[in-house]
Amino acid sequence: LICGLNPQQKREHMNLPPYKMANVDSLIPYARNSRTHSDSQVAQIAASIKEFGFTNPVLVDGEHGIIAGHGRVLAARMLGMSEVPVIELAHLTEAQKRAYVIADNKLALNAGWDFEALKIEFEELSAAGFDLSLTGFGEAEMASAMGLVEEQEAAQSLSAGLQYRVVIDCESEQHQALLIQQLEDEGLSCRPLIS
Repeated sequence: LICGLNPQQKREHMNLPPYKMANVDSLIPYARNSRTHSDSQVAQIAASIKEFGFTNPVLVDGEHGIIAGHGRVLAARMLGMSEVPVIELAHLTEAQKRAYVIADNKLALNAGWDFEALKIEFEELSAAGFDLSLTGFGEAEMASAMGLVEEQEAAQSLSAGLQYRVVIDCESEQHQALLIQQLEDEGLSCRPLIS
């Protein structure tokens, strides 16, 4: 947030911008937003807002243009909300605003999942009677996530202490050397065989 700023600007930006309330009808979607929101996904966001509250403010520029939170604004409209919390990022340049519209969506997608921890959370929330659809996962996704952990556990118990070998026929010695290097870079132990 404060990279590339001079020391005075950094001090000014160390204080987080305050939340404000904005009229939903005054917020202007970014016309070139590359992230899409299906009706069912907007309904999921609306259900989340009903259950947990409006926990993530909409980010806007200095002129009510939406930088991040397009789906939340659509969900707010679906719920009949007249106002939503916003944080104004008027300090961003035009290029920074455009880049952040993309980064806000993509950076979250770059994270992974710890399926063992996810399975435990699903099981405990289910036992507590919580509606798991509010997590954003569909039934098939939850079953798949839980199945991946069970498959991994079964594979680990079967392969305990075993070694596996794979023979790959290469078209040349150069191809073999490249392949061995790639596999070793991935942490595998390799040795060439000549037939």
